[in-house]
Amino acid sequence: MCYVGPKMFLWKGTLTSCGVFLLQMGWGDLGAFGEPSKETPNLDQMAAEGMLFLDFYTANPLCSPSRAALLTGRLPVRNGFYTTNGHARNAYTPQDIVGGIQDSELLLPELLKKAGYTNKIIGKWHLGHRPQFHPLRHGFHEWFGSPNCHFGPYDNRERPNIPVYRDWEMVGRYYEDFKIDLKTGEANLTQLYLQEALDFISKQQASQQPFFLYWAIDATHAPVYASKQFLGTSQRGLYGDAVREIDDSIGKILKHLQQLGISENTFVFFTSDNGAALISAPEQGGSNGPFLCGKQTTFEGGMREPAIAWWPGHIPAGGVSHQLGSVMDLFSTSLSLANLQPPSDRQIDGIDLLPAILQGKLIDRPIFYYRGNELMAVRAGLYKAHYWTWSNSWEEHSKGIDFCPGQSVDGVTTHTQEEHTVLPLLFHLGRDPGEKYPLSFASEEYQRAMERISGLVQQHKAALVPGQPQLNVCDQAVMLSLSSLPALPLRLCYHPTLRAEKLPKWMELIIVEKLWLQKWSLDFKSCSDKWIISVANWSLGTNNLGS
Repeated sequence: MCYVGPKMFLWKGTLTSCGVFLLQMGWGDLGAFGEPSKETPNLDQMAAEGMLFLDFYTANPLCSPSRAALLTGRLPVRNGFYTTNGHARNAYTPQDIVGGIQDSELLLPELLKKAGYTNKIIGKWHLGHRPQFHPLRHGFHEWFGSPNCHFGPYDNRERPNIPVYRDWEMVGRYYEDFKIDLKTGEANLTQLYLQEALDFISKQQASQQPFFLYWAIDATHAPVYASKQFLGTSQRGLYGDAVREIDDSIGKILKHLQQLGISENTFVFFTSDNGAALISAPEQGGSNGPFLCGKQTTFEGGMREPAIAWWPGHIPAGGVSHQLGSVMDLFSTSLSLANLQPPSDRQIDGIDLLPAILQGKLIDRPIFYYRGNELMAVRAGLYKAHYWTWSNSWEEHSKGIDFCPGQSVDGVTTHTQEEHTVLPLLFHLGRDPGEKYPLSFASEEYQRAMERISGLVQQHKAALVPGQPQLNVCDQAVMLSLSSLPALPLRLCYHPTLRAEKLPKWMELIIVEKLWLQKWSLDFKSCSDKWIISVANWSLGTNNLGS
């Protein structure tokens, strides 16, 4: 199985493999979805050979919660990837976040592992930085990538640059060992991630091992980057360069599957974790086509995603589906492909899409649009009801932060949180995909549609058991990558007179609060100047522990 894209998902089982490509791209970024420059020939070919999903959604308009939803098959409000610090507030996992994916959640690779699959994640994890949240503790056998996006560079005093891992070992940091030139946009990361995917697939094929590949690269996330050979090649600027390189990489992965003779045994799915970030457009952001607003919002532009399913010999070529789909469905669909049942001890929000993919059936189901802890909107059929509307605050907007640039719709793209729970704003997405013309409250059409949607909302809320929110607390003391600690026991020490002059501030926090002592029962002793500098250097990525 394979998942490709802003996220790519690969599956190989009896079916021998599965892949998922997961990236940050907009519905309108692909030629197959109408992008006029037609610079995605490989993804367009993938669509021509497989099936386009025109009504496919993420579970949240922000990266971390949507990724948690994909891997658990559950809404973020159930799996804990939300915050209660503010109403309808988006939240993710910066490197100082305390929370992450809980052990009580069952992730897709954990279940596939039990069925004999070898699982690899390439790229951004984004489900927590602390040791207990490491992907190899949650079902993956291999990892090459980072716990966060490639933000930075940082000064290594207030906070360290973000680490890159190979499995358990930190192998460097963005901007230091893995260069990203913010002036030119040049970085070789996508090529590294491509080679990782090709090597992994070859290795599993050689050993006749079923595998799951989760290819979750972040080149289209600001600050956008592309390799030197792709810079300046797109009509769309740097963002287009990054899209072209991703498209080229996906083409090479699909061709590799074909050359190995396993394409007919490999299910591949391409989609995105949220809509294009219009806040950084046009140079650093993409297109959401005809839809309203972008990332961070629960308008269509923030949550409707490009999606393509590819499985030669099984999926009829050139298919187009209007099935309402969700990233959470990849959880249930993958289990179905592996002849596994979803967990029965919890609510699973994802559905099995195979009847829609293989038989063209349409499964009646709603789409719930959450922002943080609030149910903002619901779609049933072609109707979408907004119970709350909000783009972003006036304070942010006054600083030039705009989630809906050039798309203001009176009474809809509001800069204050507007409640519509008594009379929801209702749109017909077939006639009005841009959510510009709410239906009249007095119309018979409004009454009919809302009668159905109201019942779905009541049923959903009655059964909802929110998970413990994981995105409420940040603490600089957790920024040390404890999962890269060497084998214990390790003798740590500190020199109080050197602390202020020699140590990064984030390192001071860890030593002063004795986080290591609390977490690892390590022995703190006084030490020489050389020793404390060695510990600091090691924590910053040099792995110099002294003697």
